[in-house]
Amino acid sequence: MRISQLAERTGVPATTLRFYETAGLLPADRTPAGYRSYGPDAIERLSFIGAAKHLGLPLEEIAELLLVWESGACADVKADLRPRVAARLTEAERRTAELTAFAASLHRALARLDALPDRAGRCDPECGLLTPPPAESSPCAERDGERWRTAPVACSLTGQDVAERAAHWQRLLAGAGREPIDEGVRLTLPAEHAGELAALAAEEQRCCPFFDFRLHLDGPVAHLEVRAPADGATLLTDLFGPAT
Repeated sequence: MRISQLAERTGVPATTLRFYETAGLLPADRTPAGYRSYGPDAIERLSFIGAAKHLGLPLEEIAELLLVWESGACADVKADLRPRVAARLTEAERRTAELTAFAASLHRALARLDALPDRAGRCDPECGLLTPPPAESSPCAERDGERWRTAPVACSLTGQDVAERAAHWQRLLAGAGREPIDEGVRLTLPAEHAGELAALAAEEQRCCPFFDFRLHLDGPVAHLEVRAPADGATLLTDLFGPAT
């Protein structure tokens, strides 16, 4: 195939095909007249490159992965690909946490703007339009008016949903370190699980508001503290295990 034919069959622009050749991802033969020529394996190679790009892998890593892929051993490709995908997942979870915090800051800024009075005069520092709103403490860190202490010890989940939620916690907390704290337990996992811990804790508190969750990132590990009032202590142990 000429480059125009390959572009038509794969939907990849000719300019991108030329760039892939320069980057060492897609080698091309040359005709006597100097035109690029591709064999049928180029289509499969481009499909592999596209799938790797969809996973967010940089071109340098795709080039390394292609060397393994060329050997034809699927098990080798799998072994090489897994840590790369895991690293991208960790980065995505970190960025998600940063974006969540940024979104919360923007929500506070909007609320502050809505609360400021409309002034007819010239905009100056006294307007306070661009003054950062005061930081709000996380609900998980509040000590006054803690809703979990007065919430009824009851869960809105029923039947199979209860079993599925318990299984989710058991899977996530397998191998977690546990130690007792006042009114609860402190669970320690690798920091890469922080995103899933936060999401599952939020879901749990929506259906069981008597649980109090506090997530703390400490370098390579994440600590999740779970508390419950005295009436919910048994349920806390059943779901999160004993503090040992």
